[in-house]
Amino acid sequence: MNRVFTFALLFISFFFIFDTTVCDETVTRDALLKFLAEVSNNNSTILGTNSGWNSTSDPCKDNWLGVTCNAKTLSVEKIILDGYDFSSGTFDASTICNVEPIAHTLFFLSLKNGLLQGKNFDSIDKCKHLRHLVLGGNQFSGSIPQSFSRLNNLKRLDISNNRLSGVLPDLSRISGLIEFEAQNNQLSGEIPEFDFSNLVAFNVSFNNFSGSIPPEGDSFPVSSYMENPLLCGSPLARKCSSLSEDSESADHDKPKSSLSRDEILMFSGYFLIGLALVLLILLCVYRKRKQKQQKKKESRIEAMKKVAAVDHDSTTTSMDQSKKGASNSDVSSAVISSDDSNTAVSQSLVVLTSPEANNGLRFEDLLKAPAELLGRGKHGSMYKVMCDNPKMTLAVKRIKDWSITGSEFKKRMQKLDKIRHPNVLPAVAFYSSRQEKLLVYEYQDNGSLLLLLQGIQTGQRFHWSSRLSIAAGIADALAFMHQELQHDRIAHGNLKSSNIFLNNNMEPVISEYGLMSIAEINTTTASNSHYVFPITDENVGAIFKEDVYAFGVILLELLTGKVQNNGIELASWVVSVLREEWTVEVFDRTLIQESASEERMVNLLQVAVKCVSHSHEARPSINQVALMVTTIRDEDDRSIDVSASTSTII
Repeated sequence: MNRVFTFALLFISFFFIFDTTVCDETVTRDALLKFLAEVSNNNSTILGTNSGWNSTSDPCKDNWLGVTCNAKTLSVEKIILDGYDFSSGTFDASTICNVEPIAHTLFFLSLKNGLLQGKNFDSIDKCKHLRHLVLGGNQFSGSIPQSFSRLNNLKRLDISNNRLSGVLPDLSRISGLIEFEAQNNQLSGEIPEFDFSNLVAFNVSFNNFSGSIPPEGDSFPVSSYMENPLLCGSPLARKCSSLSEDSESADHDKPKSSLSRDEILMFSGYFLIGLALVLLILLCVYRKRKQKQQKKKESRIEAMKKVAAVDHDSTTTSMDQSKKGASNSDVSSAVISSDDSNTAVSQSLVVLTSPEANNGLRFEDLLKAPAELLGRGKHGSMYKVMCDNPKMTLAVKRIKDWSITGSEFKKRMQKLDKIRHPNVLPAVAFYSSRQEKLLVYEYQDNGSLLLLLQGIQTGQRFHWSSRLSIAAGIADALAFMHQELQHDRIAHGNLKSSNIFLNNNMEPVISEYGLMSIAEINTTTASNSHYVFPITDENVGAIFKEDVYAFGVILLELLTGKVQNNGIELASWVVSVLREEWTVEVFDRTLIQESASEERMVNLLQVAVKCVSHSHEARPSINQVALMVTTIRDEDDRSIDVSASTSTII
């Protein structure tokens, strides 16, 4: 009896769930058909005969034209019907926003350039998950209701090129608004005090707005406010102070008083004295700065000469031996080897496999060449050196207090010289002495990834496809180097955006690979994983996972557009935002403005989060990471190709 009762209960539950799902699908389909009938004035063929919009099909399962659904839940997420002639139709928000299955899932609604006339926006706030509302290029008239200000999740609002009038509702209440376009309307009143620091696109030109432009509104150009006759304030030429205009008119009526000859001479004298003082101060500052630069240059040259003096005797000995017939086939003519004693190894500049540098580059050339300090880090300083013979620009890394011995350093450099990847910057030459070690690279004119990321804050464009390509190049290079150098225990250990440069083809090249000893990397690992691993063969993999963590931080920088000195802070911030399910807030606003694929951004974000896990065991291998990033890049390339071919056909 109990079994029969249980079976009946399960059957009723299944029937109820199935009936509810079928009901939701029917309600959604009927609401969409009614919506199309309203905007097209019952002209069902306006979308074409193969649009799929009919009562015998399903909008999600049968891929209705202009309708995008969630692949898992089969719920409507986007309705995009741009460019169709809806000139005889009307828009009624209640038709879809009062229907529960759609109202809870729709986040993108676009009817751009549809020439719609009638409208009813009163129920638009019932579509509370709307993030993109595009109604530009229609013939809507009348005022905009307050219901717009209750769309709390709205990111983009386009009501441009209509006939809307009256005052704007308090849209400044929408804290996450990124784009607002209302140009070419008949709107009046004052402009609400938007959060202009959050906006990336803003335009209210060709309206009837009055009053002053709100604070921080001058961050947008004149073209965003032009043709509003009663509007004033920066960036417009019209000033808002009426007092200045009154005083100017009053002064115009008064007789102008002229300065006497003595007064002119007195003011001229004051001006000349002030000018002389300013020039004197500038001259003093210039001389002090020149003296300071000269002292720095002299101290740098003196320090390098002291280093060179240590090797002078061994250099002379080696040259004498070579004259007597000693073999010099292993290295280029620029190499002067030291003796083979058991004391600390000291050698002259060793030139590796660079044709340009092999053409006569010597240690003395580096000493004499003018140098410019590029930056200092905890492992040393980087200089830009312009050599005359041979004619080339070099980047010289000066390493201090490195625990590795001279012989180990030489073996490591020669090993790295044999392992080549197009996205890893090879060393041109190296120098080793008791006091310090030098590494010489070819200077990269296009700068570092760090500078490219910092340029985002000043309006420099850094497109999504370029970011994906750079990420894939770095991942591929790291996977190759890890595979080749796993046995030698040589990881990068200090991977960051300032150590990634861009070559002449704007492709990433990783610099300073292998400059950290395994003990130093283990110390850094402790800061990220809160655990120091014993350096054994079994735990070497954990050391290489530190590069995976650093690459994850670079991915987060590419996705967020944020650069921080401490990558752990950035990773913690992203994880905390994701914990609150505010995924969109993580991404760089310029990527959203660019309409980059949100799906692929989320996929890349998931890869980054896996990489920055505190547990090294939870982090994927760099081979897995490279495969995932390359797959996302390839999907993005295919979507661009499809879009390009579609536009060509059209």
